[in-house]
Amino acid sequence: MPTEIMTIHEVAEYLKLNEKTAYRLVAEGEIPGFKVGGSWRFKRQDIERWIARKTTKKKDKK
Repeated sequence: MPTEIMTIHEVAEYLKLNEKTAYRLVAEGEIPGFKVGGSWRFKRQDIERWIARKTTKKKDKK
């Protein structure tokens, strides 16, 4: 069972990103996250919602 709270390493792995890229995106406010004692943490459901918002859907053209 996956944990609800993820570390920056886990998020980077989940999104198939380099950790530096994940740090940059969260610092820019692109990825939803919060700090605990100076370390970034992420709610899995927030990341999944973020992915859903970022997912583009092709419209059928007939």
